[in-house]
Amino acid sequence: MSDEPQQQGPAGHQSWAPREPQDTPAGTPKDPAEGTAEGTAEAAADGKKAKKPKRPKRKGWRRIFPTWRMVLGGFILLILLCAGAFMAGYMLVDIPPANAAATKQSNVYLYADGTEIARDGKVNRENVPLKQVPLTVQHAVLAAEDRDFYSESAVDPKAMIRAAWNTVTGKGKQSGSTITQQYVKNYYLGQEQTVTRKVKEFFISIKLDREVSKDDILAGYLNTSYFGRNAYGVQAAAQAYYGEDVEDLSTAQGAYLATLLNSPNAYDVATHPENKQRAAGRWNYVLDGMVKEGWLSKSERAKTKFPMPDEAKGQAGLSGQRGYVVKAVEDYLTTNKIIDEETLAKGGYRITTTLQKDRQDAFKKAVDEQVMSKVDKDARKVDRNVRAGGASIDPATGKVVAMYGGIDYTKQYVNNATRRDYQVGSTFKPFVFTSAVENGSVTQDGRTITPNTVYDGTNTRPVQGWSGGTYAPENEDQVSYGDITVREATDKSVNSVYAQMAVDVGSDKVKDTAIALGVPSTTPDLTASPSIALGPSTASVLDMTEAYATLANHGKHGTYTIVEKITKNGEEVELPGKDTKQAVSREAADTTTSILQSVVQGGTGTAAQGAGRPAAGKTGTAENDTAAWFAGYTPDLATVVAVMGQDPDTGAHTPLYGALGETRINGGAYPARVWAQFTKAALEGKPVKDFDLELEQGADVPVVPDPTTGGTQEPETGGTTDGGATTGDQDTGGAATGGQDTGGATTGGQDNGGQTGGQTGGQTGGQTGGQDTGGTTDGGATDGGATNGGPTNGGAAQGGQTGGGADDGGGGVDDGGALGGLTDG
Repeated sequence: MSDEPQQQGPAGHQSWAPREPQDTPAGTPKDPAEGTAEGTAEAAADGKKAKKPKRPKRKGWRRIFPTWRMVLGGFILLILLCAGAFMAGYMLVDIPPANAAATKQSNVYLYADGTEIARDGKVNRENVPLKQVPLTVQHAVLAAEDRDFYSESAVDPKAMIRAAWNTVTGKGKQSGSTITQQYVKNYYLGQEQTVTRKVKEFFISIKLDREVSKDDILAGYLNTSYFGRNAYGVQAAAQAYYGEDVEDLSTAQGAYLATLLNSPNAYDVATHPENKQRAAGRWNYVLDGMVKEGWLSKSERAKTKFPMPDEAKGQAGLSGQRGYVVKAVEDYLTTNKIIDEETLAKGGYRITTTLQKDRQDAFKKAVDEQVMSKVDKDARKVDRNVRAGGASIDPATGKVVAMYGGIDYTKQYVNNATRRDYQVGSTFKPFVFTSAVENGSVTQDGRTITPNTVYDGTNTRPVQGWSGGTYAPENEDQVSYGDITVREATDKSVNSVYAQMAVDVGSDKVKDTAIALGVPSTTPDLTASPSIALGPSTASVLDMTEAYATLANHGKHGTYTIVEKITKNGEEVELPGKDTKQAVSREAADTTTSILQSVVQGGTGTAAQGAGRPAAGKTGTAENDTAAWFAGYTPDLATVVAVMGQDPDTGAHTPLYGALGETRINGGAYPARVWAQFTKAALEGKPVKDFDLELEQGADVPVVPDPTTGGTQEPETGGTTDGGATTGDQDTGGAATGGQDTGGATTGGQDNGGQTGGQTGGQTGGQTGGQDTGGTTDGGATDGGATNGGPTNGGAAQGGQTGGGADDGGGGVDDGGALGGLTDG
């Protein structure tokens, strides 16, 4: 304490006054008042810090959103997790050794009884260095598959996301894989679509891209990719499609091979001629990509023409019918998405087919004896063009029991039983009548359409009730039939009647019925118009067999199958279940069968009687006689046979005029004879069965002639006549079946090679096509003029004088084979 006196404040209180600080001796206690003041000041300062306001709590809707700190923290955590997963994957996934493709197994194909048909052989591959592949071919592949290959990383996340999005949104399945990823899949992994495989592919691609040059990766890709025709690698593909080494390929050819990478089976235009438009579209996409990337000048692009590949040659181990069977099975499995093409090509499958060896052998024997034995390539150049195809189905099961694809798979690669590029002609007409019965259709004047309904068969008669313009198809040889029943119009394949019937029914309904019976909806030229009745569509032999099998099975349809069982490594592969449904009513199918029986009994298909069993069938001819058909069935077996013309050098369809030593080839001749011989052999030893038919109301009411007019009316009994000769059971050459010859003139034209001319409304006309040498014709004379095949019903010889019946189109031929073809107004 200071010794100086303190100043006194008011009321005797001491007042505080600042003083100079003085040193306080150690150990001297502070003034209590002073200590109190200092403590109060410090406490006030501490209290001020302690009372700092807190952050207000998040209330209401703000509570459901994370704060920016949480977002930032989560993002950082996610990056760390992804980085950790990436590093773990990169460290754990090693580049494996090459997969087992180099030791690929063969697929084994068996008959229904377990005997072996064929083995598809070893992998066809020949590796070549990248420098041996022309730069234009390399660029074509890059333009097709990965245009940024040299500038991008091993994986392309944007492409993967885009491909996933396009797949999800229905724009088509896309892989989104770079060439590096595709090479990794081909060489190190496999084709299975699993998450594990995709993860491995991702990391191996990244590692490989760091350790191997882009050129080496591209070379590996070109040597491991599948191009179809059992060709692995670009060198094998160059040989398979163009018969050249890869270094000799042109830009156009290289672009076509690049096109195949996307879908080898779909874009092989030699094997599937109907897909040429699709293949050309993809080929143009590749070339346009080369121009865009600066790899091809616009002038060179403009000069580039589509390079048709060579007709493929099968492996020697697939000679004869074996290769056709293997190809048909492959198409069946891949089309029905049972096994994809690349997986099947890697092999290891044991495939039991539905084909029966004895019937397969019988089909080949029938074609050889009835057709191929007549081929003389030295004497007739056109005989080089003769081809044949056939198929047979058990109507009760839908199983293909026999198939004839051609003379030899190693000589004629295209399967004539499954190709879809020849018009079916008048074999389509029964579907029009089936549709009429199915839909309860009536004529333009309100009469129900039955086998006995009378139509106007006048040549070039314009159809009535069609709003799409004038359509007036020609009949064979311009013959006018006047009033004629549906049954007789079917016997004689009268175009004017069936074109009108298609309008009466509705061409859209006709198309729907054909599809329901088994004709694929994607069949080329299956168009809803009056001309649909004349068969411009190009269904395959197998397609038509399926449709006719549905008629034989009383309208029940189940998708055909050629595969009974598949196993791999002891495990059975699941096959589609049998899905049989009533495609059309039994009455519609059975009434159609009844009029097709008449075709065999006395119409254009009398040669089918050689089977020795109740049969129903229809003949047909493609435009310009490029193909002749016979489609028919017994209660137990449906079979279709076609003889076709194709230039072996260019692949172009050619007329069959003069082939096999005949003036014309028609459906009632060689195809019907093959059908008869095969059917007889295939059913040998089985009891003869008749058709059990349930007909539409009024179908069995006959039509008899009106004696006052020479026309027709509908009393209770009798047969239809046309100018005096009995028809209905009449041999179409002019003589009644088992009845009286009316003088030798035909009754309106015949498309089984019978003499033409005939009668219109009772007036007898002359014969055109030569004098019969052995009686009246229904085919009384052979296809060239002399008898061939023995006597027919009523004394006419089978075979057929040139001339034939109704036309498949304007001025052309139907089953009889006159010049011309389909007419579509």
